[in-house]
Amino acid sequence: MGVAGCTRCGRVWPLETDVCARCGNTIVSRDRKSLQRVWALWLVGLMCYVPANIYPMLRTRTLAQVQEDTIVGGAVELAQHGAPGIAIIILLASVVIPLAKFFVIAFLAVSVERRSAVSYHQRQLLYEVVEYIGRWSMIDIFVVAILSSLVQLNALAAINPGPASLFFALSVIFTMLSAQAFDSRMIWDAQSGREETEKDE
Repeated sequence: MGVAGCTRCGRVWPLETDVCARCGNTIVSRDRKSLQRVWALWLVGLMCYVPANIYPMLRTRTLAQVQEDTIVGGAVELAQHGAPGIAIIILLASVVIPLAKFFVIAFLAVSVERRSAVSYHQRQLLYEVVEYIGRWSMIDIFVVAILSSLVQLNALAAINPGPASLFFALSVIFTMLSAQAFDSRMIWDAQSGREETEKDE
């Protein structure tokens, strides 16, 4: 339509405007380096996710022993102790959802440059879902924080966060930043560009 909106105050200006006269913010219709940031943050998030599943998430110390549990190991133990519902929630929030987020973000970044069988509306919906569920991926960190603060019985028993908790938190943060760095308008830009190409042919 030949206009661009200011990301700070929301005022709309002609496309050739460089600076918003209302708030002084630089006006850019599309950030051409958006995909580079998406891939960089995505890669760092993936690198943090690997040790988050290898190292222990919780370290439980009692008089008799010290037990360390990974995310999957802890979920399996919960299921064996009669809490399959909680185990399923932890697996969904800590394994299934993060892996799905990695896949969807990578798919969206690739789809703006290559043809895809998935429609533009479905891709927009995927992006909105990833944006919405991103915050809920921190459930493991909340559980660890609550247990660590509640179970501190000095010499008798104590629960402390393991090294995986830091890596998992970083992985969630970087995937959230990666999703936010993705400019969903590029999905529709790709549609417009392909429609114009088809007309020329």
